[in-house]
Amino acid sequence: MSTALSPSAHLSTPAPAARPGPWLAAWRRLRRRRAAMWGLGVVLMFTLMALLAPWLGLQDPIATSWGAIRKAPSAAHWFGTDEIGRDVFARVVWGTQASLLAGVVSVSISLLIGVPLGLLAGFVGGWVDMVIARITDAFLACPFLILAIALAAFLGPSLSNAMMAIGVSAAPIFVRLTRGQVMQVKVEDYIEAARAVGNPPWRIALRHVLPNTLPPILVQATLAIASAVIAEASLSFLGLGQQPPAPSWGSMLNTAKNYVEQAPWMAIWPGASIFLLVLSFNILGDGLRDALDPRQR
Repeated sequence: MSTALSPSAHLSTPAPAARPGPWLAAWRRLRRRRAAMWGLGVVLMFTLMALLAPWLGLQDPIATSWGAIRKAPSAAHWFGTDEIGRDVFARVVWGTQASLLAGVVSVSISLLIGVPLGLLAGFVGGWVDMVIARITDAFLACPFLILAIALAAFLGPSLSNAMMAIGVSAAPIFVRLTRGQVMQVKVEDYIEAARAVGNPPWRIALRHVLPNTLPPILVQATLAIASAVIAEASLSFLGLGQQPPAPSWGSMLNTAKNYVEQAPWMAIWPGASIFLLVLSFNILGDGLRDALDPRQR
């Protein structure tokens, strides 16, 4: 004898769970990678140091003390003092601002230059692609750091000019990456479908092509920040970046090279900060590459 199901039985049937979006799924994959999360944690730590430096109650990073010249680390000066008695710990913390600002701003400049040019070259093709590609090849023929040094020397020594020089020097990398990704995406079936229903080219490029090229660009931007931090430290070491007495890890190393035997702590702490920050960005970039890889989905 069969029994009919009541309406309440139909209502109690569980609905299928909604699939997470691609970015949420990528975040879940990233969280399973301990090394990438460690890198993210260190990057956030340095970011908080840079943002909260004015409120951490540190000593004045440019205040000199002739009675505390090259003092070893102690309770009064955790990282010791430099050649004119300035607190090394305060200068390392405040120097984080210059390094992170140079990394973020210079990569933002590279993205603003490289992504539109790469999208234009890859989507339009023809002589536009040829001109942009040849100019990009010409810039890539010159090593990144050498080009940044030349541009910074031409513009003049300052942090803002150093950021501009680094951003322009790194832009060709994003032009080539975006161009290659666009050329792969624009021949996909869904792009042909969008073109078949009458979407104008600009809408196809901005609404369908560009969003699908963002994951590798995001990974490259993370790795480029690490390169920009090294480039800013190199320019400051050469006197082309942040100008004294403003604290910068590169300029601190430039001074510390003269006192390595008498006061090694002057070189250890800014050098360790550069190493740790660059390593963290590289590890985070590797984790993002794995998390955003479609083959991992």
